Amino acid sequence: MTFPNQFAIGPLAIKPAVVLAPMAGVTDTVFRRFIRGLGGCGLIMTEFTSSNGVLATQKRDYRKPRNFNYLYYEPDEHPIAAQLFGSEPQVLADAARIIEDLGFDSVDLNFGCPVKKVVKCNGGSGLLRDLPLVENILKTVRGAVKIPFTCKFRSGWDDKSIVAVQVARIAEDLGLQAVALHGRTREQGYAGKADWSLIGEVKQAVGIPVIGNGDVFSPEDAVEMHRQTGCDGVMIGRAAPTNPWIFRQIEQYVASGRYDEPTERDRYIMLRDYYKLLIEKSDKISGEVVGKMKQFASQFTRGVRNGSHLRKAIYLRGTTDEIVATVDEFFEKSLAEAA
Repeated sequence: MTFPNQFAIGPLAIKPAVVLAPMAGVTDTVFRRFIRGLGGCGLIMTEFTSSNGVLATQKRDYRKPRNFNYLYYEPDEHPIAAQLFGSEPQVLADAARIIEDLGFDSVDLNFGCPVKKVVKCNGGSGLLRDLPLVENILKTVRGAVKIPFTCKFRSGWDDKSIVAVQVARIAEDLGLQAVALHGRTREQGYAGKADWSLIGEVKQAVGIPVIGNGDVFSPEDAVEMHRQTGCDGVMIGRAAPTNPWIFRQIEQYVASGRYDEPTERDRYIMLRDYYKLLIEKSDKISGEVVGKMKQFASQFTRGVRNGSHLRKAIYLRGTTDEIVATVDEFFEKSLAEAA
């Protein structure tokens, strides 16, 4: 079994060679700190953030905690990258300068989001239809910042326009220090299967590190992706909210060929502690916090025995105290039955 111990994004060492993908509504500071605390993740990333939004609120002090501020992070989150999206080269460059000033270790551009409202504005994977604009954006942002600079993209707009190798070569030529490829087209969304062979093609085409992304749901998947593609690192997305232990499991699996599965009590403690931190960081604005609690429960409890019953009960609650009490009651009963 082989798997990279680490890789480098310019001067930034990523060890272990596993990255938490940026996910809207998921990778806030609370979730990132849980991932960092559980171990096994070499680089964490913010939720993808609008470059226009950053400039519109550039006078805000992002170093002060606010309710679910995309760019707020704690000192123990390093190394951390901020991801931006947008389609205007100078706006993205100006936003990247703010990212650099905030002390982020790296800045990443999103050319992969398939969501219609983002693509409609020519952001995310919509830019893959206009490679001259991609080149202009990367050149302008590269000239604006000194911190490590990367981009994440999909294989193309659809099966008839696979541009992964071209985008990676443009990125390398313009001085980016790593690229991440999700092996699906924008047309696929999250359906079908990620084409790992394209990750291998990109790895063969460029000399900078290549991070593979797509359909890594277990430690075995991570090792197999590296075996098939030779990628320098693996990025974990949708598996992380349902199994935050996956990063540590990959590290255990590479070292020993086996890994620990979280117990029911582990899951209870994780959910309870996540909610506690979420409430503490929320400035007590109940409506927004309740929404975040329900959102996290919808993903995380899919690994819990009888999790559908817990999700339904949480959805019916209207306050933070009621949700916490529901979680306590559910797990206390579940653990007692299993004893």
